[in-house]
Amino acid sequence: MKSNTFPIAILVAAFTVSAAIGDESVTLKFPGGDGPGKGKKIVLVAGDEEYRSEESMPMLAKLLSHRHGFDCEVVFSWDADGKYLDPNNQAGLRGLAALDDADLMIIATRFRAPSEEEAAHITAFLNAGKPVIGLRTATHAFNGKGRFGDSLDYGKFGLEILGEQWVSHHGAHKKQGCRAVVEGANANNAILSGVKDVFVPTDVYGVVHLTDKDAILLRGAVTETLDPASKAIDGEKNEPMQPLAWLHLYTAPNGTTQGHSFCTTMGASVDLVNEDLRRLVVNAAFQLTGLEVPEKADVAFVDPFYPSFYGFIKEPDHWKKADLQPSDFALGQAPSLPDPAGSPEWNFRPRKP
Repeated sequence: MKSNTFPIAILVAAFTVSAAIGDESVTLKFPGGDGPGKGKKIVLVAGDEEYRSEESMPMLAKLLSHRHGFDCEVVFSWDADGKYLDPNNQAGLRGLAALDDADLMIIATRFRAPSEEEAAHITAFLNAGKPVIGLRTATHAFNGKGRFGDSLDYGKFGLEILGEQWVSHHGAHKKQGCRAVVEGANANNAILSGVKDVFVPTDVYGVVHLTDKDAILLRGAVTETLDPASKAIDGEKNEPMQPLAWLHLYTAPNGTTQGHSFCTTMGASVDLVNEDLRRLVVNAAFQLTGLEVPEKADVAFVDPFYPSFYGFIKEPDHWKKADLQPSDFALGQAPSLPDPAGSPEWNFRPRKP
């Protein structure tokens, strides 16, 4: 299937209009075009303290809109006063009304506690049985005393909607990487089309709650180091290898409607330097929205992508001083942010000249 590209000037103009109208400025919009995703809308939800979803979600939105025609809108976590993006503010999600007309949600949040008003949009989305893609910390996307509807506690979102919750770091954090290994029984699933070599510098997560009803597509081999050339370690750590990507059938908060989800415990911004991981996510978006998955989806970056390494940023004024706005990630922009203090040296990603 041939990929499509669309005129940059048109998309920039469309962004400028959407960002200037009232509360829509809290989100970032990327209109699609005449690609295979035309007429379908994807909402990408960023908001985590560690894995830089504020970088990765705009990059994926650009790719899905510009290369494949999907309308995309990115939701961010803001500071308490709504003046700048603040991934450390767990109550900061704003703009989830974007889900009201969405066909797919891609979520990469961590321990968020949205307001009751914002959460209602997720509840309605799930009660409609619409599909969800969860990346990395989406297994523990929400936390706190809130609920989606009357039955789904925030802390149960990962387990009920994606099939897994937070369990453990199975590999050594920031020391051992992960290489994807195809699960033979599901090797022909279209989501794996063109996916040949996935290595990421995030460690393998422990996954223990999947059932026979879940379709495991990839398992994660713990590797000796963060070097993409490193070998899988010997011994019981990889016997068996943990599930790394899977499909799950969820029951909505209303207790009756069912929907499909795809989850992978990969997904840090630096993970998405890997071409085939981007392809895995794009393929899942095609399949979950009912479209034919390309034989080899075009996942070339639209703008240069300079991801920072994962890690917590604990300086109290860091995000205030950074003063990030959605427009910093708009079409034509390629921000380069500093690595968190204490990050390991990792030279396998683009760096801004």
